[in-house]
Amino acid sequence: MRVQQLFFTVLAIVLMSACGEYQKAVKSNDAELKYQVAKELFEEEKYQKAYPLFDDLLILFRGTQKAAEVYYYYAETSFYLEDYILAAYHYKNFAKTFPNHEKTEMAYYMVGYCYYLQSPEPSLDQSYTFKAINDLQLFANLYPSSDKLLSANELIDELRAKLEIKAFDRAKLYYRTSHFQAAVVAFNNVLDQYPDTEFREEVLYYRLLAAYKLADNSIISKKRQRFIESRTAYREFLNLYPNSTYAQDVKELYSNIQEKISSLNPES
Repeated sequence: MRVQQLFFTVLAIVLMSACGEYQKAVKSNDAELKYQVAKELFEEEKYQKAYPLFDDLLILFRGTQKAAEVYYYYAETSFYLEDYILAAYHYKNFAKTFPNHEKTEMAYYMVGYCYYLQSPEPSLDQSYTFKAINDLQLFANLYPSSDKLLSANELIDELRAKLEIKAFDRAKLYYRTSHFQAAVVAFNNVLDQYPDTEFREEVLYYRLLAAYKLADNSIISKKRQRFIESRTAYREFLNLYPNSTYAQDVKELYSNIQEKISSLNPES
């Protein structure tokens, strides 16, 4: 029992001492003391406590040789506090303010990585996805020999895949809501923007369906030309995917298209 009491007594003394040291650092104008305590807290992953100290140090070390080191710690602390937007801002500002610093390369990478962490699922707004791609690409352009280049390219590929899904889902939404002209345009955009898309077969299939339904719901003066365009979409699909699971469906659709074209212009 006495051993246990002694343990808690010693622990209380240590905690009070640590707390006293922190409060002393917070109130002190001694930049070196504040800096050492801030670094110790950072290394102990006590980022909430380290952050206000580094915030003070930005002013205390402004214009000195330690200014860059303090600012990088400040950006890192924001990152580990999971305030990724603020961290991205500080990383970018660090890179611009200290272009020749040894940490500048990593700072450029971290800007993109912070935005990557903010990139949401495909159904949501993708503003941060675009920011992440742009900043990771900037990093890749600036540091083509970096050991982080592979990581940056992998993140870019992952982000572009997310945008690809977003574009495909948007096109399907137009189709499902009977906005067939918008659907045709959207499916074409997917093919143009992502020529190697893994959804290519589905994109071509739904584009054909959308083109057919657009033609079928058009005014008389536009029907013939639009049915011809849907026939072109059919030929492109079957040429690329003759053994598709959709093949039978599109062949039946083709018969309807031919009949429609013939009925609109028997001599075509």
